[in-house]
Amino acid sequence: MRRAIPAHWFNLGMHLVSMVFGLFGLVLVLPNTAFIESLSEAGLQVFSWGMQNGGASYMIFGAIAAFLYGKQMIGLKRTLAFCIPAVGLSLTSELLGTSTGFPFGAYSYLSGLGYKIADLVPFTIPLSWFYMGFSAFLVSATLMRLGTGWGYRLVAIALGALMLTSWDFVLDPAMSQTDYPFWEWHQAGEFYGMPYQNFFGWFGTGTVFMTVASLIWGKDDQPILNRQQIMFPALMYAGNFMFALILSFNAGFYVPALLGILVGALPLVVLYFTTPNEPTAIATDAANMPVVAVDSAPVETIATR
Repeated sequence: MRRAIPAHWFNLGMHLVSMVFGLFGLVLVLPNTAFIESLSEAGLQVFSWGMQNGGASYMIFGAIAAFLYGKQMIGLKRTLAFCIPAVGLSLTSELLGTSTGFPFGAYSYLSGLGYKIADLVPFTIPLSWFYMGFSAFLVSATLMRLGTGWGYRLVAIALGALMLTSWDFVLDPAMSQTDYPFWEWHQAGEFYGMPYQNFFGWFGTGTVFMTVASLIWGKDDQPILNRQQIMFPALMYAGNFMFALILSFNAGFYVPALLGILVGALPLVVLYFTTPNEPTAIATDAANMPVVAVDSAPVETIATR
């Protein structure tokens, strides 16, 4: 008997499995040279391929999953209205950062995250900005059930950008200050090897592309979802956060990890459990008119046995 798995859930599963494989390699295998030496030739080839391509693979799966979820849940146009600014503006920030030091500070990417655009930024990095920014903002946007005027929208944008930045609190030390880095800093960092400027760059970049998306959507077309509908972005965010958290704790970076929990994981939990299970009528600031609830589009599926 065959059953259908929604395509966005399938890709999310592959995304999470790829991260688990990466954790296994970074935390358990790479530090254990005896285990590596005991592998057969075929095992070495599989492990080598996984370590070279695993970082790029998990981000590709994450971007596909987020895009398919958005297409189903909020529609193709609204998903593109977020995806294009998120990818375009984050890539611009990353290219500026790796060539001029603005807005994040002086840094450069090493190998392991895929082909580099202009020999500077792996093509997967803007994809990660998209799926994590999208996940953070769809969760924070549940606050707009109280209203869709600019006050509520700015609070949702600020919280979404803060949740995105908190992921970097946890991720950056583990990916740049350990024995197996994926990027390196070329200036003295005040916060566990990272300059404070980096966090302002993250928050600013996230704020800009979330604001652009919110402007394109318009006041009366904000994607305000119920608890069941935000389960997917909540799991996407939580899975990536846990990946970074385990790496940071394993490396002994406890303060960045705890800070990330405080301003990222805690808001996620609070927002998820305070979001109503069913859609409710949302009053705008201009008039007591309900915002139309998001309809579920036909689900794209992958057949499995």
